[in-house]
Amino acid sequence: MDNQLNQTNSSKQIPSRFLQSPAAPLILVIVSVASLAGLGLLMVLSASSISAYESSGDTYSIFLRHIIFTFLGLIGLFLGPRRNTKIWEFLGKNSIWFGLILLLLPLSPLGKTINGNRAWIGFGSFSFQPSELVKLLLIFWCAQQIVKYHDRINQGKKANILGMVAFAPLLYLGLVMAGSDLGTAGIYVGITLVMIYLSGASLSIIGLLISAIGAFGTIFTFLAPYRVKRFAAVLNPFAPSVYQYAGWQPAHSIMGLASGGLFGLGIGAGKQKWANLSEAHTDFIFSVIGEEMGLIGTLLVIILFATLIYAIFRIATKTSERYHKYLVAGVGAWIGIQALINICTATGLFPVVGVTLPFISYGGSSLFTDYLGIALVIHIALKNPTIKLNFKLKFSRKESSEK
Repeated sequence: MDNQLNQTNSSKQIPSRFLQSPAAPLILVIVSVASLAGLGLLMVLSASSISAYESSGDTYSIFLRHIIFTFLGLIGLFLGPRRNTKIWEFLGKNSIWFGLILLLLPLSPLGKTINGNRAWIGFGSFSFQPSELVKLLLIFWCAQQIVKYHDRINQGKKANILGMVAFAPLLYLGLVMAGSDLGTAGIYVGITLVMIYLSGASLSIIGLLISAIGAFGTIFTFLAPYRVKRFAAVLNPFAPSVYQYAGWQPAHSIMGLASGGLFGLGIGAGKQKWANLSEAHTDFIFSVIGEEMGLIGTLLVIILFATLIYAIFRIATKTSERYHKYLVAGVGAWIGIQALINICTATGLFPVVGVTLPFISYGGSSLFTDYLGIALVIHIALKNPTIKLNFKLKFSRKESSEK
């Protein structure tokens, strides 16, 4: 009896001991990303098969491209933490100019319009979305400006957090809105708001910003009838006036989630991807997960994202250098906001704005940038000697025990 009680108590202490380990957040980041990526490979294979066959006659064409994108992302994830710190610093110091150049490219003759958004550049069959990389550049800018703001305050000088941070976000917002990319604009706004809040800005300033953005967003929405219909579809996508148009995607997304039940119809057995969800492998892959893996599958995705974001912010709190702290927190905010928008779109709580689900959805530009963001987090985590040493010790113990 005593032995059984001791075994039970020790088993309960294992998760607690693990979470208290300095390397735990880094391990959780790696495990969460690997799990999301593995699930993404499985679901892109299932969700894209119909579209791939219709467009190319090859059921696996989109899936094979997704494997290539994932491989390139993993190369960035592997090399990023090993790069010299000066490379990341150079990227940060010139972030505003790199971002400006990247966002001007889609508005040039190289630009391509896809699904109503002029947010792409193309060379033959190759397409790239520069605004994805700018998410990371925006985080660099905000982190730099917040550190400068605190330095001025500590020196007894006057400083305004909004005045110091707002220039790049406003510039970037203007350029992505010129290409009608409302989804990316929403992520830029979310990243900026979270980072300003983390800088210590008062809730009154945050409230003022949200009110101003809400007013601008309302005006921008009513300038185009198709945007009004998208918002109307949030209220009732099955209404006759919107169902055949703006309501079609959200309505069938909800149908897919509802038909999945608790355990789903089975991988590959989903029905909504058969011409009802034209973006099944990108914007609405969460709906395919719900239909084929049920409530269990969708909860698994949410738990993995919650674990990843928790671990990223744990790394941020353990980082001593302020600039690096804000960089890590910015990546956590970006991934959390993008995942939230995608999931809320699939469940009909947000209008359709064309946002992918990080690490899961098909898309070379977004997938590569996701991995680059995690590479930055790992790079900064390994600069903490305690985390680095504990991380190496855990793996050395594992290798010695296996031998």
